[in-house]
Amino acid sequence: MELITNTDLSLPLLNRGKVRDTYLLDNLLLMIATDRISAFDVVLPNAIPNKGKVLNLMSAFWFDKTKSLIPNHVVAVVKSLAVIGKYGGPKTYPGYLVGRSMIIKKAERLPVECVVRGYLAGSAWSEYQQSGTINSQPMPKGLLESQELPKPLFTPTTKADTGHDMPLTQGELKKLIGDKLAEDVKAKSLQVYSFAQEYAAKRGIIIADTKFEFGLIEGNLALIDEILTPDSSRFWDTNLYQVGKSQPSFDKQPLRDWLVDSGWNKEPPAPNLPPDVVEATSQRYQEAYRRLTGKDLLG
Repeated sequence: MELITNTDLSLPLLNRGKVRDTYLLDNLLLMIATDRISAFDVVLPNAIPNKGKVLNLMSAFWFDKTKSLIPNHVVAVVKSLAVIGKYGGPKTYPGYLVGRSMIIKKAERLPVECVVRGYLAGSAWSEYQQSGTINSQPMPKGLLESQELPKPLFTPTTKADTGHDMPLTQGELKKLIGDKLAEDVKAKSLQVYSFAQEYAAKRGIIIADTKFEFGLIEGNLALIDEILTPDSSRFWDTNLYQVGKSQPSFDKQPLRDWLVDSGWNKEPPAPNLPPDVVEATSQRYQEAYRRLTGKDLLG
């Protein structure tokens, strides 16, 4: 199986992120989801089979599902190389782009990660244990790990190019992007999360939390980057859900757990992952895709 960790196209490279490579395609962009994986803000030496396809096709699925709620940047999903040729001209493109890339509109990215939490997990659980708050917002006493929150919380953070994202209060968010945009991204984040949570629940998945990114396209707010993938969300199996403990998830949590147990100090370089962790992570991503879309990734 071909693992795609690096891309080298005869197009101008705009950005190479932890997972995605983005190229200029005339007046549009070609965004490619590679099989790279990161944890604790470090790109790992191993790639995860089919991860890029899961991220790209699951994002495409959700962008289509939510387009009536808010516009997004998708122009076309690359289901054949002819799709790229339609927008980028008669160049030669590698076959691996099929399934793992999409053509998108240019956007003015807002410098914020829009996190919505419906359940008490991860860093929110750590903060709650220490101070009884989530993102500095006071919470009821006596909540348990993985418990559903009284209502979904909007907990934005900065979007750091390097290092860790930092929590933002709503007041700080308003100072960063302006009052109206701050209110709009909060409202849209909560609306899309609630829609997706209801949809996923019918398919046996709890979306414990997720993060969105927004940009301005011709002055209008739009969803960009990725949406509701195992990289940007915490997916739990409804049948295995138990309040009061950590939940098995359809994401890279097992990989994170292995890294923590390995004694790694969370600074580059990261250690090599054992084959069973790589395979288990790949299967989890594909199972999330199957459950939510009703399709087999490789079918």
